[in-house]
Amino acid sequence: MKNTSLPRFVASAALFASLVAPSAALHAQVKQQSYLRNVPNEIEREDPRVQAIIDRAEDYFRKGELNLKDGKREAARRDFDESVDTILKSGMDVRANPRLQNFYMQLVERVYRLEVPTQVGPPSTQLASAGAAVVPASHGDAPVPQVGFAEQKFEPSPRDVLAKFELTKEETEVSDEQVAKLDEEINTLDFKVRPHPLVQGFINYYQGRGRATMETGLRRSGQYMQMARKIFREEGVPEDIVWLGQVESAWRPTARSWAAASGLWQFIPGTGARFGLRQTAYVDERNGFEKATRASARYLKFLANRYHGNWELAMGAYNTGEGNVDRAIRRAGSSDFWAIYPYIAQETRNYVPNILAVILIAKHPEKYGFRNVQRMSPLAYDTVSVPSSTSLHLIASLTDSSVDYVRALNPELRRDVTPPGEAFHVRVPPKRGAQLVAMLKRIPVERRNQLARVVTAEAGEDWQAVASRAGTSVAALQQWNPGVDLSKGGKLVVPTGGRVLMTAKAYERPRAGGAPAPTGGNLQMIAARAGETVAQFAARVGASVEDVAKLNTLPAGATLKSGQRLRVPSNGNSAPQTRRR
Repeated sequence: MKNTSLPRFVASAALFASLVAPSAALHAQVKQQSYLRNVPNEIEREDPRVQAIIDRAEDYFRKGELNLKDGKREAARRDFDESVDTILKSGMDVRANPRLQNFYMQLVERVYRLEVPTQVGPPSTQLASAGAAVVPASHGDAPVPQVGFAEQKFEPSPRDVLAKFELTKEETEVSDEQVAKLDEEINTLDFKVRPHPLVQGFINYYQGRGRATMETGLRRSGQYMQMARKIFREEGVPEDIVWLGQVESAWRPTARSWAAASGLWQFIPGTGARFGLRQTAYVDERNGFEKATRASARYLKFLANRYHGNWELAMGAYNTGEGNVDRAIRRAGSSDFWAIYPYIAQETRNYVPNILAVILIAKHPEKYGFRNVQRMSPLAYDTVSVPSSTSLHLIASLTDSSVDYVRALNPELRRDVTPPGEAFHVRVPPKRGAQLVAMLKRIPVERRNQLARVVTAEAGEDWQAVASRAGTSVAALQQWNPGVDLSKGGKLVVPTGGRVLMTAKAYERPRAGGAPAPTGGNLQMIAARAGETVAQFAARVGASVEDVAKLNTLPAGATLKSGQRLRVPSNGNSAPQTRRR
């Protein structure tokens, strides 16, 4: 359901649960005989050490505050991390020392409030009497304001403005014929629901002014649908319910709501942790693909079991929480969604019929007037286990891709480095996994958090020639590439810091079926419009989505900046085209 980016220190739910446990058990272990009252216990003997730890942590925290005040957010984040790490790495048992435990809890709260200021609230909403529409995609590309010291880039959640929209009078006018047709269509779903005129109202909306929203969702769904259906099927959840992801996030892994919901399935921190999604300073698994999807399926299954197989109530509870649905059931005296309708929040009233409308259209798009919607190809990638603290810039260089592409494949990573102290399964462009493994083996573990790039040596080229071209020394080049035989040529790892000399040779990237991608004189540069995705850009210029994505090392769903120039095949149309329906 919902989320925000929380610092590493808020990450471990288990740690927090243990920290807030009563300290009575500790005191119960200390004998209270009167003749021992003047003998200092272990906690009292450690008190000078505790004070020293607290003082160091406070010093880092004050530095962080000063850096944040000066606008140095990266420095502030490092200082706040050091502040918390001072306690966690002190070697003391935080749970066994009430003073250190209390300080730690207060410190985490102070840092959290600096990252997510309390004045950030929901957008203004207008309560509607008969349903609200998801904001069209064209309105949903505005940047989300970044607050505090967090520098993560998120996109707005389409649910943030759900209650601001009303179905028009024309959209809510439903004929008897439409109701009869709806009754037939509802029976095609793989779960039982009751037809309702509001469902038809949302269908009317999507067929009219909400068409762009639906088309965008149908197009993006191609990236995740295969994976989501497989996981929902494995977890025993009706596959049609995967379309809940369209209403939740418009299929954007980086969607974040004002209420701290994040990812494709919009989990809030507590519910995410409850269903096994880690949230640390380095990883937020709510923003990932497979784990977040499985957590969503399990949560939905839990809710369906709670409401005895009623998927309408389960979806309503997914939106508003089971507590609110339970209270509405008690007030209505009935376990039926449409009976509790007057007793639930406006957003939830709209949420369920909205999802049902999306499912019906998605199952039979042509029947509802959505023809020739080109769905994106399923996400393709290799997965490689890399050591702790491996730089994403290094991974991008070693896989001949861009760091933006690697980030897009790993949206659960909150920084441009994998988590310290553990191996991490990173996704890389397809057919590049073996290359990454081979190149990483050359780099010492302690250097894998550094920046590096890759150059190609021609067969017979000597070390000095390659070093001069790469802007580094022969010693550094050999140190980073031990045992490489240059007589056969091949790829070499080059440490950053030197100048980079670009060659004029066109770079060809292999395509499916073995055909090379267009290069050199076969390309032209075209500027993107603000907010359009690679897929939208490709459709506008009449080029293949795959060609544009590969030529610019970008994922098909990446959002482009105004004026960003992209390479496209010269046989594509350079002038924007108006699509006719």
